[in-house]
Amino acid sequence: MQQPSFFGRITLYIVLTGIIALLAAGCSPSSATDKDTEPHGDMVNLVYYTIGEPDKDIKMVNDKINEVLAKKIGITITYIKVGWQEYEDRLNTMVSAGTPFDIAFATDFTAYVRRGAWLRLDDYLSNTGKDMYDIIDPIFWQGVRMDDGGIYGIPTNKELAVRQQWMYPEELVKKYNIDITKYNTLESLEPLLQMIKQKEPDYLPMELDKDSQNFFALYGYEHVIDKKLPLMVRSLDSSSKVVNIFETKEARQVLNTLRHYYKAGYLNEDAALRENQELKRGVKVFWKASDGGPLAENSWSKDRGYKVVAHPVTPELATTESLRGGIMAVSSDTKHPVECIKFLNLLNTDPELRNLFNYGIEGVHYTLDSNDQVVPIPAKDANGNPIPDASPRYTGITYTQGNWFILKTMGGKNPDPINKWEQFRSSNARVVKSGLLGFTPDLSMMPIQLQNIEMVWQKYYPSLMTGSVDVNTELPKFNQELKQAGLDEVRAEVQKQLDAWRMAHK
Repeated sequence: MQQPSFFGRITLYIVLTGIIALLAAGCSPSSATDKDTEPHGDMVNLVYYTIGEPDKDIKMVNDKINEVLAKKIGITITYIKVGWQEYEDRLNTMVSAGTPFDIAFATDFTAYVRRGAWLRLDDYLSNTGKDMYDIIDPIFWQGVRMDDGGIYGIPTNKELAVRQQWMYPEELVKKYNIDITKYNTLESLEPLLQMIKQKEPDYLPMELDKDSQNFFALYGYEHVIDKKLPLMVRSLDSSSKVVNIFETKEARQVLNTLRHYYKAGYLNEDAALRENQELKRGVKVFWKASDGGPLAENSWSKDRGYKVVAHPVTPELATTESLRGGIMAVSSDTKHPVECIKFLNLLNTDPELRNLFNYGIEGVHYTLDSNDQVVPIPAKDANGNPIPDASPRYTGITYTQGNWFILKTMGGKNPDPINKWEQFRSSNARVVKSGLLGFTPDLSMMPIQLQNIEMVWQKYYPSLMTGSVDVNTELPKFNQELKQAGLDEVRAEVQKQLDAWRMAHK
């Protein structure tokens, strides 16, 4: 069969992109119909994309959201959720093809700023968005400000330090009288993993996926951008040099330990292939790492379907990477920038709207108990009987959608403490700022090197960081191919920019 010409391929790409955009806007169960995307009368309608599995009741929630928005600020939105595994590709396709949208949850925030995808917001934050600017912790604004001095996204006002936490089933912790605060290194876990493998065969001792965890943070390192560029610096050492983390003795120790655990049968065999996903309900896992703030074990327990306890193993440290983990951004191509800021401002300051996004509709998706806490209404079968462990008909993804401190807390089984948000504020008051906070290297002059480095990273990282391959064989190959891809050149450029940034911020 004859291959299409270059221009034929371009035409095909444009046609396919158009089809994808139409499907996203009109045919997906996670989005509204064509009729719903039209402005209501003279009202501006904003198209908003975010991450999360499509909800059965998103159309119902979208309609209720629009009632509130129309009444309070005279706009409406089309609310589109895209699944966890599809979202990043969908966003990339929309930005690359120029597909119209107004607001999106910003994965890989820094890279999209470099691509010119997000609108600079500084001028709007002094007037239309002043209320949310004032209510969001100033450290977040410091963390999202780019090297040109501009702000290109609205950070979720939540915990400042997203700490790595190790979670365990409470039942087993009590059964074996385990003091989880004593286990702060990978190596220290071995006696526990060995015991669980022998005495609790129904439990997987240790669970990882292809994204693994930033175990290097245990040694005080943070990424200069993100993990796909394996350059790191010690967070609290003002003279620390930029290093390829996989050339350090700490990385070698981590990899050797993970390999030992894999060979001992403590780790899931499919770790290098398993996609990163939400906690699976009812799955029996003894040890798992996740990133979270105070009281994170409450939500993890709800996700697992059984009580878990957690211990943070990294400090309360605010880093650029952690502060950019939950950002809503405005498309640089939006035709309605002022309306976008009005919407984001209301979402961050108005409890009615914020709770609606997070919990759905009162009386339909939840009720309020005597403590004014949210109690989800369980899904029911055709006879009106509750369905055990059924997926909720609507779920907000909390970290993606604005200010937490105006949310109601959760009641029901295993309720949140009444003073939950006071505990978060106390944690934020204790936070130590990374010495790199706000540093964002500009590597726009090195696109080929970055692309090649990421390809090498994809080839080796998942298998090495899950113990799935021999370290002595694969680590030298990994480092050699990183050099060939241009990592040393990139490291030198980052070091030069970091030195200049440190001088300017003395």
